[in-house]
Amino acid sequence: MEFLIFPDSPAVAATGHPGRVLPHASGRPWLAGHWRDGDLTVVTAGRRRLVVAGSARPDPGAAERALAAARSLGDLDRWWREQHGSAHLLVSFDGHVRAQGTLSGARQIFHTRVDGIEYAGTGQRLLAGLRGATVDPEAVALRLLSPAPPWPLSTRPVWRDVRAVPVGAWLELDPDGGARTHRWWRPPHPDLPVAEAAAYLRSALCAAVAARAGATVSADLSGGLDSTTLCFLADAAGADLITHHWTPRDPANADSVWAGRAAGLLPRARHRRDAPEDRPAWFSEPAPGSVTPQAPLLFHRNLAQMAELSHSMRAQGSRVHLCGLGGDELFSHPPAYLWSMLRRDPVATLGAARRARLLNRWRTGDTARALTDRRTFGAALAAVSSGLTGPAPDFAAPATAWIGPVRLPAWCRDDTAHAVRAAVTAAGPVAPLHPDRVQHHATEMVTGSGDALRELNAALAPAGLPWEAPFLDDRIVDAALRVRIEDRVVRGHYKPVLTAAVRGLVPEPLLGRQTKGEFAAEIYEGLRANLSRLIRWCDDLRLAGLGLVDAGALRDALLAPRPHLAGLVPFETTLACESWLRSLDETNRMEGTSHDVRPVA
Repeated sequence: MEFLIFPDSPAVAATGHPGRVLPHASGRPWLAGHWRDGDLTVVTAGRRRLVVAGSARPDPGAAERALAAARSLGDLDRWWREQHGSAHLLVSFDGHVRAQGTLSGARQIFHTRVDGIEYAGTGQRLLAGLRGATVDPEAVALRLLSPAPPWPLSTRPVWRDVRAVPVGAWLELDPDGGARTHRWWRPPHPDLPVAEAAAYLRSALCAAVAARAGATVSADLSGGLDSTTLCFLADAAGADLITHHWTPRDPANADSVWAGRAAGLLPRARHRRDAPEDRPAWFSEPAPGSVTPQAPLLFHRNLAQMAELSHSMRAQGSRVHLCGLGGDELFSHPPAYLWSMLRRDPVATLGAARRARLLNRWRTGDTARALTDRRTFGAALAAVSSGLTGPAPDFAAPATAWIGPVRLPAWCRDDTAHAVRAAVTAAGPVAPLHPDRVQHHATEMVTGSGDALRELNAALAPAGLPWEAPFLDDRIVDAALRVRIEDRVVRGHYKPVLTAAVRGLVPEPLLGRQTKGEFAAEIYEGLRANLSRLIRWCDDLRLAGLGLVDAGALRDALLAPRPHLAGLVPFETTLACESWLRSLDETNRMEGTSHDVRPVA
């Protein structure tokens, strides 16, 4: 489901866009794009119109009353905060338009200016097509950063002159073609005791899953607490549930053991388990026409698996697929908690810091420097420029900084570093998402996962099966971030806040897992299985054409032994960018269009 959003302006006479059109009360085009019957909730109050597009299912009567009573677009904030699910909010209001996505960016609003008129849309490529925009090589250079570009560099669209609405803001389009953003949410202060937060989270999680569980639903059952929770909530909501589990390659990975225990306690559900030899290896390319990537994908490495799963679940009757994305981001051990706790309760933190130092084998000096670090976020962002081509970072040190170490892969050209430094300079002085590092990091991770889910759904659109992540819903994100930081880390307990919220909903034996599976075997096997194709890519590398990567250096790196997993991480971002650039050729061929791709200046 993607659509363009037009201002209620006489300058916009026609859309020129194939697909469905929903007009303003004036008769001028408002929304134009592709959606299924039932995707939109449309409410009218006089000449005002309101659309909720997504999994949220508001009461139409309450929505109509809120729309009629509003004196301004901002008056709808309170009503919208009460809705469950994940959706875009679109309002046509006395000539003005409100366009809003979700806090996580799983549903986002982008905008651009064409002939003096500001237009918005739910996908950056839609607006690029409207404007005739070209790929932005500077933004692609940012996507090459390993392990990932830091906020706010991570939010930059990969098309020139297309902008994203900031976290916690909505976009207003004026009749005269102007636009402005309005802030409606900021990460909250973490002051809620876990007992109080757990009760609210429990209710919000149940409502979030119930909003999606009205028919046949498929869901990941990885064996982790996040996906397990969603499966039990979907079952309790009465869904016709199909669970799916990817069996790990590494026999030491306990995911399958825990997934089997959970499946045994869900007798009404249908359970599917795929062995490693029955699925595409990581880094395989999906079948032609089965995906439509809109941007470089965080999930590129296993996109072929996800595409195959989507088509399979859709064939079995699933209308939505649930995944546990967002659970780690909100409920796992926050890396910077010692830094934050030291400023809240220095005496109690010293003992915890000593235990953490011994457990993780941190050096005493590194620990002291990390906890007493007083750099501002602006200084940390500026320092990114100086470390791009430095030696491999020391991941054995405490991860309490505003921004962790980021590097460009060794096969990047000098122009790539120049482009990243230019992007850092262009970002200018910027405040963090929250003054507390834990809150900033959590919000950054949530928005990163939301962006990844949005782009995954765009890529998997041909399968007709939307992927939903209830943990990324606005109400759950806000509630989880209100929990006191000291309650998020409890000795001997894994994800204590989530565990407290779902106790009694998820069987007690499944709440005791203390480990998390890892997938190094999948990475090694995927690169080995696809090596010949990746080497062929280097003969005609699109990233080399953009002036960002030395194809020979990348080929040599692919052929070199990699005894440590950290040495494989830079391949993920590079291959994701290259795969997306190559997909533009396929898209151009199928659509009869052309996307201009020019080298970095």
